[in-house]
Amino acid sequence: MGERAEVRIEEMQQTQADPETAERFIAEKRIGERIRRLRLKKSMGLVELGKHTGLSASFLSQLETGRVVPTLRNLARIAMVFSKDLSYFFENEPTAMFRVHRQKDRVRLPQTGADPPTYTFESLGFMVPDRHMDPYFAEFLPVEGHAEPKAHMHQGFEFLYVLNGELALRHGENQCTLETGDAVYFDAGTPHSYQCAGRKPAGAIIVTMHQAPLAQPLPFRAPAPAPRPMPGGLPRTNGGEERGEGVL
Repeated sequence: MGERAEVRIEEMQQTQADPETAERFIAEKRIGERIRRLRLKKSMGLVELGKHTGLSASFLSQLETGRVVPTLRNLARIAMVFSKDLSYFFENEPTAMFRVHRQKDRVRLPQTGADPPTYTFESLGFMVPDRHMDPYFAEFLPVEGHAEPKAHMHQGFEFLYVLNGELALRHGENQCTLETGDAVYFDAGTPHSYQCAGRKPAGAIIVTMHQAPLAQPLPFRAPAPAPRPMPGGLPRTNGGEERGEGVL
């Protein structure tokens, strides 16, 4: 019996973490920094967070700076304020996205669906997987006669900045001519088109931002609407990622 008791005590000692190890684990997970980021993202002060959690502002300040070790109960209170699971504080943080796109690696493509094409474009983000926006460099070529530009549309929003030259833009019923240094931001779900408006090519940076249509809030206790097809996403395919194909 004595040998069994000694073995069990040894096993318990192996499974118990000493305070120093626990503090080191907390420091490695940077829990205090994570709490501070959540709070600042909500523009929330220490006093306000304290009112929501029942913890003092002084304690929260020490928690964020790593001077005290939080209990699971305190972390759970904080997690609930920010609609996070308790596991959020212990999961490995994702690596920050950073991709360099060298000019020599980009591929210039002609306007799709137009013959002859009125502009060429290069994807500036083709190396980024699961991106939330698509940046492009586009060069618009002078047109002969009065050719009608081809309109297109897609979900989300679009930003365009003219680097040089003149560019005619049509967006629904709106028409304007943009010059060097001009910029425009618009709803890409409305048919829009571009066309060089000068005798020399016009260059522009175009960023398309992906965003699904916002759902309209339903009245309280209103019956659920009948299911209907959801609108399709941006016309991006896996086959065109490396070639820089997009929505232009």
